[in-house]
Amino acid sequence: MSRKRSLKHTPGGAAVTDLVLAVFRANGRLLTAGDDLCKDLGFTSTRWQVMGGMLDQPRTVAQIARNFELTRQGVLWVVQALVKAGHVELIPNPDHRTAKLVRMTPKGRQVYDRISERQVQWVNGLAKTFDLAEAQTAEKVLKALWTLLGNNRESKRHPS
Repeated sequence: MSRKRSLKHTPGGAAVTDLVLAVFRANGRLLTAGDDLCKDLGFTSTRWQVMGGMLDQPRTVAQIARNFELTRQGVLWVVQALVKAGHVELIPNPDHRTAKLVRMTPKGRQVYDRISERQVQWVNGLAKTFDLAEAQTAEKVLKALWTLLGNNRESKRHPS
C-alpha cells in the first residue's frame, strides 16, 4: 500500500507557479502575434527571431541557437529555409573551418526592417496599457527567473 503525500505550495511557490503558467500562455500569444505581424511577408516569428540573432554581426548556427536557447538543429532548419528564400547567406568563418557564419542579405535586411517597423507600432500600442514601472518590474522578475533557471540547469550538469 503506497502512501499519498499531500504537497502544498508555499504562498511564494504558488505565486511563481502562476507566473510560470502566465508566461507559457503569454508565449503562445506572443508567437501568434509575431506570426500575424509578418505573415504577409512570408515570415514567421521563428524566422524573425533567428534573423534577429545575426542582426549586429554574422553568427554561426550554434551561436544563434545558444543565444535564444533553441536547439542547433531547429535553428539550422530555419537557416536553411532562409538561405533558400534568399534572406540569409552562409559565408566562411575565419575562426572555424566547417561552421559557416550566417549573414543577412540585403533582401533579408529589408524584410527584417519592415517587420521591425510593424513591431514598434504594435508594441507602442500595447505599452499604453501598462504602467512603465510595472513593466520594468515584470522584466526584472523574468530576467531573474531566467538567470535562476540557467544556474539551476548548470548546477545539475556539473554537480559540485
